[in-house]
Amino acid sequence: MDPVIARIRKDLKVSADPAIRASFQRFFKDEITYYGVKVPVVRKIAKKYWTEVKSLEKKEIFSLCEELYRSNYCEEAFIVSCWAHLLENRYEKEDLVVFRHWIDSYITNWATCDGFCNHTVGEFIEKYPEYLGELKHWTQSANRWMRRAAAVSLIVPAKKGKYLDTVLEIAGLLLTDKDDMVQKGYGWLLKEASRRHPEEVFDFVMSNRKEMPRTALRYAIELMPEAQRKETMKKDLQEQ
Repeated sequence: MDPVIARIRKDLKVSADPAIRASFQRFFKDEITYYGVKVPVVRKIAKKYWTEVKSLEKKEIFSLCEELYRSNYCEEAFIVSCWAHLLENRYEKEDLVVFRHWIDSYITNWATCDGFCNHTVGEFIEKYPEYLGELKHWTQSANRWMRRAAAVSLIVPAKKGKYLDTVLEIAGLLLTDKDDMVQKGYGWLLKEASRRHPEEVFDFVMSNRKEMPRTALRYAIELMPEAQRKETMKKDLQEQ
C-alpha cells in the first residue's frame, strides 16, 4: 500500500462519526461500504493530501486514485473525485480512457457517480467537446452507472446553457430505460437544461411524456412554471 493511501485511510477511520455511520446507508438502495465520515471532512482530508501528491506526474496520481477506488469505500471514491477535479488544468484527450474505465469498473452508487461525473467528466467535455459523442455511446452500456454517467456528466454544462442538442439526444436515448437511477439522472439533466432553455425542454417533455417514466418526468419538470407542470402531468394524473 502506498504510504499516502495508508495515511488517508488512517485519517478517515479516526474521523468516522458514529451518527453518520448509522444513517449513511439510508440514502442508498444497494449495500455500500463506508467509514461514516461527513462530506466536508472528507473534502478537508482530500485537500490535505493533495498538497503532497499534486507535484507528482499525472500518471502517478491516477495510480493513487485507482488504489483508492479499489477499496470500494464511498469516502475514498469522494477523494478521487476531489483530486480528479483539481487536475482540471492538466486534462489531456487520452484521459477519457481512464475516466471511462473508472466509471465502468469502480462506480457502484449514485453518489460516487455524480461526484465524479458532474465535475471531472463535465469539465473534460467542456475542454474537449469533440468527445460529446462518447457520452451517447455510454447510453447503450449494460452498466447502469455508465448510462447514468452519460446524463449527469452534462449537468454543469447544461446549467450554463451548453450542448442542448446533445442533452436532448441523450435524454431521448435513455427515454425508456427501466433503471430508476438512470431515469433520475436524465430527468435531472433535463431539469438543469430547462434553466436556460425552458421552452425547448418543455417541448421535449410534451413530445415524449407518453413514453417517459414518471420518475424521469417529475425530475425534468421541477423548475417549470406550475401551468406547464400541470400540462405535462395531465395524462399521468388521469391514469392514476
